[in-house]
Amino acid sequence: MDFPISTIDLIIVVVYFLVVFGIGYYVAKRIDTGEDLFLAGRSLMWGTIGLSLFASNISSTTLIGLAGDAYNTGIAVANYEWMAGVVLVFMAFFFIPFFIRSRLTTIPEYLEKRFDVRSRKYFSGLTIITSILIDAAGGIYAGTLVLQMFFPDLPFLWTAFGLALVAGLYTAAGGLKAVVYTDVIQAVILFVGSCIIAVLAFAQFDFSWEAATAALPEGHLSKIHPIDNPEGRLPWLGTLIGVPVLGFYYWGLNQYIVQRVLGAKDLQQARWGALLGGVLKLAPLFIMVLPGAWALTLYPDLAQPDLVFPTLVTDLLPVGIVGLVLAGLIAAIMSTIDSTLNAASTLITVDFVQPVKPEMTAKQVGTLGKWVTLVLMVLAALWAPAIREFPGLWDYIQSMLSFLVPPVVAVFLLAVFWKRMGRHAAFITLLGGHGISFIIFLLWMNDIVDLHFTIIAGILTGICLVLAVGATLLFDEVPEEAKVAGLTWDEHTTAPTEVTAWYKDYRWQSAIILAVTLVLLIMFW
Repeated sequence: MDFPISTIDLIIVVVYFLVVFGIGYYVAKRIDTGEDLFLAGRSLMWGTIGLSLFASNISSTTLIGLAGDAYNTGIAVANYEWMAGVVLVFMAFFFIPFFIRSRLTTIPEYLEKRFDVRSRKYFSGLTIITSILIDAAGGIYAGTLVLQMFFPDLPFLWTAFGLALVAGLYTAAGGLKAVVYTDVIQAVILFVGSCIIAVLAFAQFDFSWEAATAALPEGHLSKIHPIDNPEGRLPWLGTLIGVPVLGFYYWGLNQYIVQRVLGAKDLQQARWGALLGGVLKLAPLFIMVLPGAWALTLYPDLAQPDLVFPTLVTDLLPVGIVGLVLAGLIAAIMSTIDSTLNAASTLITVDFVQPVKPEMTAKQVGTLGKWVTLVLMVLAALWAPAIREFPGLWDYIQSMLSFLVPPVVAVFLLAVFWKRMGRHAAFITLLGGHGISFIIFLLWMNDIVDLHFTIIAGILTGICLVLAVGATLLFDEVPEEAKVAGLTWDEHTTAPTEVTAWYKDYRWQSAIILAVTLVLLIMFW
């Protein structure tokens, strides 16, 4: 299916990219050190952090994969969205205080402070691989797919390189500050455009809920489904034990996401920013998932689910608005690409190069980070075409993470909440956990293990927790109090940074987010 685009719409898209380059150029003139490049000089405020979290996440998995999965299997896919709010509340209470007070540049740094350098480098290497092969390549793939829908004569590989080049150049020049500034613009465009599409899609049914849902298959608008369902919907057990694992890794341990929080001005701004991101993640159910589900009635014969969002854009929106939303769509995809490139560059530079060459000046670190970004840009673009061999973008991302993240989640949870956890056990859990994951992955690929990947993620996390406890008791001595001081949870961790009005207290804000989440879950049970 081809989607013609008018000259006016094309001009809007071009103007957007000019604005992005302008921001990158403006910020680049003020980038001198590695901290400027990687953490925006630790100056980010809560609004910028929250909007940037939303924009970076709302790329391929939300616009292409989310709408397509809602079309294909129903709104159970929205469980990933509301779970993000719950996870971000958890992060604001228990993990963000350690990250900010330790003045981390990378999340793996925490593992070195808590355990040793082995665990840090192992997790850093894993994060680099997932950032490039899953997040950045997935974003490039999604962007290329969208552009080919509107311009079918574009060659896949060269289009992928073009997207990577644009994102890589302004990210290398402006670093995290350029990323988050463009993210704010992208978040606003994307949110407004998605709201317009949702309203116009609902208008096709004369704003009648009964009409919009009458022709949908049974259970299509339900979030909770049995474990054994032939439609392949997200099962309730996967939502209970698997989605939280994936969400905790993505929102709490994934460098390209958490890097915005690490760049916060202080702990209070970091917590508020994370919670704003949690609030915004409640919106996709209404502005992206439901329109994708309704599209099954409007367009029952689409060749593939990934065509849902572009079809809604071109069929429902007037000239001019199409260009705005297309710019927002490309913007969101670019946001994932630029974020992952900057995060992977940070990890390579800070976790691997600086320890070997401590004599490097701050300016040399910044220059190296820019060159690393450009190299990673090429690698991500080369891998993006391989994603076409998988059943779909959503399955590619979530299933890969389901096998990769359980050992990491187990180690971080015990690192914070169990002072007895030792350094040998941490490394054994990471290495052994991925060995177990690889074996189960092979069994799963050959249909010997027939479980939804989210259930597998939960089971693997449980296995890794048992492995970590056993390895600690067998191989590690009780750590000295000085070794774990300030790096494990105690009653002071959740205290607010200062006395403030109730509506500024992150604990009240968290309670409101959880209450709204519960209401939405009950509404669409």
